[in-house]
Amino acid sequence: MLRTNFPGYFEQLLFLFSIVFIFIFSSCSDKDEKIVLEIPTPNSYGLIVDSLIEVDGTIEANQTLSDILTTHGITTSKIYDIAQTAEPVFSVRNLKAGNDYVIYATWDSVETVKYFVYVSDPVNYVVFDLRDSIKVYKAQKDVVIKQDSAKATIDGSLYGTFEKLNLDPNLAVKMAEVYAWQIDFYRIQVGDHFNVYYEQAFVEGKPYGVAKILAAKFNHNKQDFYAIRFEQEESHGYYDNKGNSVKKAFLKSPLKFSRITSRFTNKRFHPVLKIVKAHLGTDYAAPTGTPILSVGDGVVLEAHYKVFNGNYVKIKHNGTYTTQYLHMSKIAPGMKPGVRVSQGQVIGFVGSTGLATGTHVCFRFWKNGSQVDPLKEKIPASEPVKPELKDEYFALLNSWLPKLNS
Repeated sequence: MLRTNFPGYFEQLLFLFSIVFIFIFSSCSDKDEKIVLEIPTPNSYGLIVDSLIEVDGTIEANQTLSDILTTHGITTSKIYDIAQTAEPVFSVRNLKAGNDYVIYATWDSVETVKYFVYVSDPVNYVVFDLRDSIKVYKAQKDVVIKQDSAKATIDGSLYGTFEKLNLDPNLAVKMAEVYAWQIDFYRIQVGDHFNVYYEQAFVEGKPYGVAKILAAKFNHNKQDFYAIRFEQEESHGYYDNKGNSVKKAFLKSPLKFSRITSRFTNKRFHPVLKIVKAHLGTDYAAPTGTPILSVGDGVVLEAHYKVFNGNYVKIKHNGTYTTQYLHMSKIAPGMKPGVRVSQGQVIGFVGSTGLATGTHVCFRFWKNGSQVDPLKEKIPASEPVKPELKDEYFALLNSWLPKLNS
């Protein structure tokens, strides 16, 4: 019971107001804490699709965008508008069979497509936003880079060794590119071994190729070949344990992976002519259509067909060296006399045109006007590490050597 004298009454009344205020404040706080704003999370393509149905598909041979979208209720006139809007960004004629696509749509009484996503590869995709006005844009998934390493002794072929160890085959390709000027990977031997550190790319937790090789040591024919990635003047290269570039003036071979079926010799029984005659070239067997690469920078001298050579390209590299590539199934577009080509550029494709019994490229090599065996030539190296950067390079080299030699 409240007392009626003023001071006591006022104190009790103040006390009651305090209790009510605390109760109200506490109730409001509890309510505030229970209010949770749920923000929709974008999917792997950066789209908010929580309320939409998803239809996955794969582009079939000769299938067009119209073939796909008309089955989802989109009119031909709108498909035409979509194609026209997309043209500056992505031509719908370039849909590639075997690539995936995803459709996101609502479905009340009828289906209404909101997005069409064309997946170019595990990283790149094209979004067709059809919600209001048509918008088309390219985008990429996040790529996570992690450092990894591998070491192995060759047991058969490079690819076979990688397969047995469950290593990314892209690493073999990268190694072949780095060592293309030093090691002929068609002639590696059982017992050769390597130790390599590289950056592995991941997309959504799955491996996606090798970003780059950081440092490597490859022991071939009991000789160590080092390759350390180093940047100078905003470009990178690979250098050995003496600071010399591992890149030579010429590639070891005009094909990335193949096998030698006939070497340079002054006496060979010709399989077609059935006579013994000189074979002043090196034959590399490979499947029809395998890209043939220019072994060095140069200018095209000849690019046409002759009865014995078949389709061929001849390239002058400098005042000393010239190379020729015979029996192509076809010459690469743009190859004609006077055209400048770069080392590693595709100049044609393996075939069996002319006087040939099987699919291969006959690779011929001239030095000062005379044909020589390229496998016996000592090719000069490219520019070494610049003098002013040598201290920096050797500090980097010395940080890698204990790992590579372990």
